[in-house]
Amino acid sequence: MIFHVVPEDRWSAGAPAPYAPASLAGEGFVHCSADEAAALAVADDRFRDVPGPLLVLTVDPARLSAEVRWEDAGGTSYPHVHGPVERGAVVAVSTVVRDGSGRATGLAPRP
Repeated sequence: MIFHVVPEDRWSAGAPAPYAPASLAGEGFVHCSADEAAALAVADDRFRDVPGPLLVLTVDPARLSAEVRWEDAGGTSYPHVHGPVERGAVVAVSTVVRDGSGRATGLAPRP
């Protein structure tokens, strides 16, 4: 599994079409993380000041039609999805739990 952090409103906006964030058009891929801990670090680093709920999508690479490439960024290898993420490839959606300062502290399952 790979993991992607997204504000809830962006995830909901395009349903039921495949998910295609701005990074896909701008950089050619969808940023993902290798595990939940890395996804929480991304949420904390990149989304701390973003208002509203944040989600972590658990994506099954075997269900994607797009290629997943593990690419180096700053000495760490990250999974990048080189195409839209079909919603059927998302096997779980969790809410990022944040403390009063906006710091990501955990994940809560969504119904």
